[in-house]
Amino acid sequence: MRIKDIAKLAGVSPATVSRVMNNNGYVKDEKREAVLKVIKEVDYQPNSIAKSLKNQKSHMLGVIVPKISTETASRVVSGVTEVAKAHGYQVLIANTDLDIEEEINYLKFLSNKSVDGIVMMGTEITDRHLEVMDKLTVPIVILGQEVFGYTSIIHNDYEASYQMTAYLISQGHKAIAFIGVSEKDKAVGVIRKNGYLDCIKDHGLEVDEELMAIGDFDIDTGYQMMNKVLEKKIPTAVYAVTDHLAIGATHALLDKGYRVPEDVSVVGIGDIKLAEYLNPPLTTVHYTFKTSGKMAAEVVFDLIHRVRTKGECLMTTFELKKRASVKNIR
Repeated sequence: MRIKDIAKLAGVSPATVSRVMNNNGYVKDEKREAVLKVIKEVDYQPNSIAKSLKNQKSHMLGVIVPKISTETASRVVSGVTEVAKAHGYQVLIANTDLDIEEEINYLKFLSNKSVDGIVMMGTEITDRHLEVMDKLTVPIVILGQEVFGYTSIIHNDYEASYQMTAYLISQGHKAIAFIGVSEKDKAVGVIRKNGYLDCIKDHGLEVDEELMAIGDFDIDTGYQMMNKVLEKKIPTAVYAVTDHLAIGATHALLDKGYRVPEDVSVVGIGDIKLAEYLNPPLTTVHYTFKTSGKMAAEVVFDLIHRVRTKGECLMTTFELKKRASVKNIR
């Protein structure tokens, strides 16, 4: 149904319908009521594409996520969507499934004015990413990685990792295994590792390479890396840089006949919903992923409306969740 059809049913001119719909210009009360009544009766939905062509705004935000099936991504998207809806925007989700080529392709696609702004959950940021991002005609916010020259929202990975390691040490643990990920992911692979290493050294302990194993983000990797460590040494505690890795490590320990936490304590980072309901409940770091998604969306709108300048780096908060997966062995 078109505006002129609404006008005919309401007994007014198309211009009057347009003024009512856009709340722009004077319309007599009886005519306004007639138009609104028809709109409600026919359940009229404005043509957002035609409207966007007129005002050069798509009223869409693009969200690029590395793996939509993860709880982290869903919480971020939920936050972005909540803010976008409040601004009258819709969200276009691009799932790259951890494929860099797909990430590059989506950046190119979205840069062609398909959206008014982009939120990208960053993992590995390559020179090719930067080459495409430099050509963007819409604002972009990188979530989870600090990228020089671009607006970024990051988690306090270093401090969270340091505090988690310090907590294990405070519980009497010295042989603390580390299960990490590739350094291609700077936040999780480098910064969290540095927090662990610095804390070990600051407390007068020696870094033991035989207690360290690096893989990817899957639960299976946590299982495999834990077994790799157990072939060399038996730690009293295991620090995995994500909850999924911690879950995999826990199952590897159980399959080898070790009890958690009686024999080996296990901790992670992320505080996925499952963490609290594991047996035992997992000690972890709670990141405000939904809040960070909301923050990213608000910052994008600030950039769209030019009330914020490009290039800031904002940091979210975290909370150490102490649960039953850690034993005090002092």
